[in-house]
Amino acid sequence: MTDRPAEPGTGPPRPPGGAPPTGPPPGGAAPPYTPGGAAPYPAAPPGVPWPAAGGDGEPRQRLHPLSPLLHGAKSLVVVIAGLSWSTLSRVGFGWFAAMVVVLALGATVLSVISWYNTGYHVVGRELRVYEGLLWRRTRAIPLERLQAVEVVRPLLAQLTGLAELRLEVVGGGKTEAPLAYLGVTDAARLRERLLALAGRASQPPAPGLTAPSTAPGAVPPAAPGRPLHAVRNQSLLVSQLLTPQAFLLPFGLAFVVVQFVTAGSWSFVAVASTLTAMAGVLLQPIRRVLDDWNFRLARDGGTLRVHNGLLETRAQTVPLDRVQTVRATWPLLWRMKGWLRLRLEVAGYSVAEADDRNRPDRLLPVGDLPTATMIVTEVLPGVRLDALALSPPPPRARWVHPLGRGALGAGLFERVFATRSGLLTRQVAIVPYARIQSVRVVQGPAQRRLGLATVHADTAGGSGAAAHDRDLAEAWGLAAELTARAHAARRSG
Repeated sequence: MTDRPAEPGTGPPRPPGGAPPTGPPPGGAAPPYTPGGAAPYPAAPPGVPWPAAGGDGEPRQRLHPLSPLLHGAKSLVVVIAGLSWSTLSRVGFGWFAAMVVVLALGATVLSVISWYNTGYHVVGRELRVYEGLLWRRTRAIPLERLQAVEVVRPLLAQLTGLAELRLEVVGGGKTEAPLAYLGVTDAARLRERLLALAGRASQPPAPGLTAPSTAPGAVPPAAPGRPLHAVRNQSLLVSQLLTPQAFLLPFGLAFVVVQFVTAGSWSFVAVASTLTAMAGVLLQPIRRVLDDWNFRLARDGGTLRVHNGLLETRAQTVPLDRVQTVRATWPLLWRMKGWLRLRLEVAGYSVAEADDRNRPDRLLPVGDLPTATMIVTEVLPGVRLDALALSPPPPRARWVHPLGRGALGAGLFERVFATRSGLLTRQVAIVPYARIQSVRVVQGPAQRRLGLATVHADTAGGSGAAAHDRDLAEAWGLAAELTARAHAARRSG
């Protein structure tokens, strides 16, 4: 993405030596761009037109007219939360309601002004997004760097038949140019068009976007492609009950009740603060249930397609050629049922996002070993999760890990490097040799005295895998072998 000043009064540039574009080709298909020829301008998706000042090419498009209302509604929630109960007790309900109304109206007016001055259109092989009132800004996103276009439908968007497009760009620090909001049909068409121009054609539209609206909680249609697995919602609920937060909840409630009964000085504010703190502890498992509800995984050529969410539905595309690491995790309380979860590290996505839900790292929220083995084989052909024989570190490593030496392990296989770690929460990391960017041998003070070292296999934008507390000579030999296999895999790939 590059920022450039807005150019009022000019339309899309004409290609050198070519005639000005005269409109879309028959059928609306976008022909490939040919340097030195006329740049194609496919038909713009339907929406609220914003004519380009120069008159050349397609007009700019505005977002959906209901977008200011949705942004204003979100601002209203923030305003009410910011005013807090203390403000209500000081000014009374009437003045409190008046303050909320005034601030909500102000937020809505600002949202309308922002909507009026925001637009987007495709110029050649760029998506340009215009925004700003006093300070105009144009963001030009080269479609060659476009990794994926994800479709997100928060609860309010589902109720109003709208959707949000979020663009993932290779090397971006965060999700680029989120277009919030578009009609579901417009969002599907624009997504297909951008992916086609980016060279990722033939990807079917995101699931759940063919109908004008989807009722919250309704089961959307199956994800396109070859279905791999659908997680049962009952298993998802049970898995989140088997977490430390859920087990500690009765003790926390008992503590609050005992303190409230025995200590007469406890006020309503104190009890409310304690319950709020407990709600914060429970937020993570509740959020996981809401995010992974109706989780479905499908294979579509060289991509994985993930559809999940209850209050906020998401349709994500994971290109298999950018998978850096696969991680299998066995939480302590899940082992009694033989459950585990699978996560991905994918290059080119926004690992710095504050909201980790924007990252396409979910591969299996909960499942058994045979299911996980099948999915890992789809992502990494020839690799079986249930057949990874990993060797432990030497016996003297127990001085560094008195209880967890048996949980450590590492192994070299035909296509991947795998490591195991964790005492209470067991984890296996699998890294294809072709994804290894660097290899490090690290020794701490205790390891130097014991003749041990840790070997790290680093990947692009991820944590990679680490073989902990190997014999020093074995560690150097392992590092040399990893380096050689990584070079060979990149040459053959």
